[in-house]
Amino acid sequence: MLEKDHRRTRVANAYFSLFIAVGNVLGFATGSYSGWFRIFWFTSTSSCNADCANLKSAFLLDIIFIAITTYISITAAQELPLSSSSRSTHISEEMAESTHAQEAFLWELFGTLRYLSGSIWIILFVTALTWIGWFPFLLFDTDWMGREIYGGKPNEGQNYNTGVRMGALGLMLNSVVLGITSVLMEKLCRKWGAGFVWGLSNILMSLCFLLMLILSAVVKHMDFLGHDLPPSGVVIAALIVFSILGIPLAITYSVPYALISTRIESLGLGQGLSMGVLNLAIVIPQVIVSLGSGPWDQLFGGGNSPSLAVAAVAAFASGLVAILAIPRSSADKSRVHT
Repeated sequence: MLEKDHRRTRVANAYFSLFIAVGNVLGFATGSYSGWFRIFWFTSTSSCNADCANLKSAFLLDIIFIAITTYISITAAQELPLSSSSRSTHISEEMAESTHAQEAFLWELFGTLRYLSGSIWIILFVTALTWIGWFPFLLFDTDWMGREIYGGKPNEGQNYNTGVRMGALGLMLNSVVLGITSVLMEKLCRKWGAGFVWGLSNILMSLCFLLMLILSAVVKHMDFLGHDLPPSGVVIAALIVFSILGIPLAITYSVPYALISTRIESLGLGQGLSMGVLNLAIVIPQVIVSLGSGPWDQLFGGGNSPSLAVAAVAAFASGLVAILAIPRSSADKSRVHT
């Protein structure tokens, strides 16, 4: 029964990753299209050129879809308030927990850390390293394409804008691969174990970042910068790297949550609180990367390569720790032996 619950958790997270991929495909396809100012003609004014109008159109589409999804969320969930009879059955529990209800949520969240087992701390550590690897890419992916592959600069010529749109196309391909990987996630985890799959995907992510650094170095030695578009082979290689990164991204979106859910259950802390603890291992690296990536890049002469180098090292380290330190469940081991 326990293994069935674990499998359901992995499948649920895989479906979550799949639907993220569907939304990403549509969103990045929107970003890669440069003709929205013709559809929303009123966004183009004398003080707002085509690029500005495209951005305003994207914001309008955001507002429309947020309104639709908010309405669906409110109306689809048929939640009923507790009746007086059912409420009375919980009076003693509520009184017992009344003192805890007055505590700040963050205090409760951090107080949970002392109950975590060693395996959970390993998962949190790998999650933090994984997101130190992901955030430089997520922050600079389209800028890297426009600046280091197309050789452009913001507000200077069309090379940069063309590169940004090509980067959005690469992210759309990334989301397609993400969706395909989500469908295969459960089979991969059942065959090799969730921790092992997570580790391999992080090493693959590290290799992709290394390829991005190599492409940046190759482009710097070409003579097209500033006056022409990059060779088609370089652009295709960059798009392939973006696409392959969809595999580890799908695993990052699902496997850590499945692992933490199955291991936190025995502690009786609740799934919501366990997700909050896992999110700490995501948000803290995000703050570190957001504050430090700019000065770090400037320290080495600008560009996105220094942050990508840190991302490659962090991703490789997280992959090794996941493979070597995250124990396989008994069900995974039995499948390997059979």
